[in-house]
Amino acid sequence: MSLSSEDSFKALFLYATESILVIDYQGKIVLANPASEKLFGYAHDEIINQPIELLIPQKYTQKHIEYRNNYNKNPHARSMGVGYDLYGKKKDNTEFFVEVSLSPFESSGKNFVIAFIIDITVRKINDEILKKQKLELERLSNELENRVKSRTMILEEALHELEKSREELKDALEKEKELNELKTRFVSMASHEFRTPLATILSSLSLARKYGENGDNDNQLRHINRIKSSVSHMTDILNDMLSLSKLEEGRIMVVPETIQLSDFISEIVQELQSVAKKNQTIQYFHNGLLEVFLDIKILKNILLNLISNAIKFSLDDKPIEVYSSVNKDEIVLKVIDHGIGIPEEDQEHLFERFYRAVNATNIQGTGLGLNIVAKYVELLNGTIIFESKLNVGTTFVIKLPNKLNN
Repeated sequence: MSLSSEDSFKALFLYATESILVIDYQGKIVLANPASEKLFGYAHDEIINQPIELLIPQKYTQKHIEYRNNYNKNPHARSMGVGYDLYGKKKDNTEFFVEVSLSPFESSGKNFVIAFIIDITVRKINDEILKKQKLELERLSNELENRVKSRTMILEEALHELEKSREELKDALEKEKELNELKTRFVSMASHEFRTPLATILSSLSLARKYGENGDNDNQLRHINRIKSSVSHMTDILNDMLSLSKLEEGRIMVVPETIQLSDFISEIVQELQSVAKKNQTIQYFHNGLLEVFLDIKILKNILLNLISNAIKFSLDDKPIEVYSSVNKDEIVLKVIDHGIGIPEEDQEHLFERFYRAVNATNIQGTGLGLNIVAKYVELLNGTIIFESKLNVGTTFVIKLPNKLNN
């Protein structure tokens, strides 16, 4: 048994789950299947012979009439809504998303259009959900990528910091090694640096007591002041010796004042003569201006180191010569000894900390004195040079700017 064409069309029209509308040339609905009535919420007699715009939101009505008129000029099978949204309107004015396919046909010499309408609201909602999920996924992906970049950067920075820490640890170990060497040589250092002020204190104590017994208060006071000065100087040296890093870090302040240079150096020479070797003489000569503007403690430390070294490295009967000359621009200090000299291969290392020439290993000292002198000269914006010949002697020359009149 087979269905006739009319029965087939009727079955398709009545029982289709999609909305099917037949619209005439004027845009009136001439046929509507039950699915259409259910979709739009109208009874059969409420929808038949009504304009198709009845089923379209009012805000789109005018545009739809224009589209319909243009379509009638060139009717063809097509899907509507590609690339943009289409909306249907129920009887209760509820709007919903639709998908529409149009197919024109002719019957009894009249033109009609059959429209297949599908409610795609669920699909649009799902599409919107998928779109939001895609955007969220992209956001999370970008966030993850940024986190990976950030973690990578943090890791690289951590590796850099680790390498930096390794280098810092290496430097710290080197400094620790130097500090340990400093500690092991501290006793020798103390002997090297404190011998002169201690000798001054001892000799001045005896003389102060002698002058006191004789009622010579002026000389007694002078030697008491020498003792005070030597004790103060020892304290300063101790502080500098135990914190050489202060010199290297620039934490020692220069406090200059106006002094009579020749008187100042004569006093130092007199102090050091008391600890000179047998038959050693310290000769002092000055030329030029008398007043200078310098830091007394730093200058005294420089001269004590250089003259003490000259005493140590000279023979008993050889003189030590100290010269000072001053003009309006420059102060020049010279300390000359006629001692063992410095081997040529050691001269480039002479100002390094703890360095001692090969011919000086049997002479007491730590190798810190000249390192300290060089740093003090640098603090005074000066220069220090030397000339030395083995078994002939050594000359140290210090040049400092004269800022008294500047």
